Amino acid sequence: MKILRKGKAPVLEEKEQNGLYYLSFPAFTETGLVSHLFSTRLGGVSKGIFSTLNLSFTRGDREEDVLENYKRVAAVLGCGIEDMVCSDQTHTVNIRNVTRADCGKGVVLPKDYRDVDGLVTDEPLVALAVFCADCVPLYFLDTHRRVIALAHSGWRGTAGRIGGRMIEKMERDYGCKKEHILAGIGPSICGDCYEVSEDVAGVFKQEFGEEVLSLGKAPGKYQLDLWKTNRLILEQAGLKREQITVTDVCTCCNPDILFSHRASGGKRGNMGAFLMLKPDTRS
Repeated sequence: MKILRKGKAPVLEEKEQNGLYYLSFPAFTETGLVSHLFSTRLGGVSKGIFSTLNLSFTRGDREEDVLENYKRVAAVLGCGIEDMVCSDQTHTVNIRNVTRADCGKGVVLPKDYRDVDGLVTDEPLVALAVFCADCVPLYFLDTHRRVIALAHSGWRGTAGRIGGRMIEKMERDYGCKKEHILAGIGPSICGDCYEVSEDVAGVFKQEFGEEVLSLGKAPGKYQLDLWKTNRLILEQAGLKREQITVTDVCTCCNPDILFSHRASGGKRGNMGAFLMLKPDTRS
């Protein structure tokens, strides 16, 4: 892959396995506790605007192609598609605790829940999945309690501080402690590419201050930095900066490698953020 990076040194690792190209966080890999990836649009079987690794069943792609794409992702993760649990994201801040009983929902089974933009579990071999094509995927891992979580954070989820809400839920429901949590802010649209209207900018200015905004290229427009905003949210929730990895890969800057809603005018597939606990081998 020839990914355009935002920064001098690469932050995310580029990987390829069995023809599937993906990105990962070194900080998560080095724990040895999880399998994880952020998919690109390379390595699948979809055609046309969905080429090639589309993971959406609802945008008009062939179902059999999407299923094959999931199988290829599952092979990299080390699970089956029946082990995956998908979000039902609608730009909320709702988070669902999931268990083995939820496996398969969104891929081979219907979802029996709605309006869920965050997933959390402490069970191994349950592969969490959320989907993006410019919005921010947030990854979480408590290395002591062995708890994982994923969240989909568009501008509404970011304004609602879904990242901070996830940390609170991990503490409350699973006994996690802030000092043991790693977080990753995944590939998404960068501040240079993300132009928003004055009303959206006003929400962020009031909630986070002017540091997450800059003047846009046209009157009444602003550039919104979701990477900086989500990092600020996680720090305000109690994580130290060294616990947080911030992406250096913009979806909109890399439309040939990553699906981008803005770059494609909405004619695109979906990428997936996946995170799964490995079995506990401690005696």
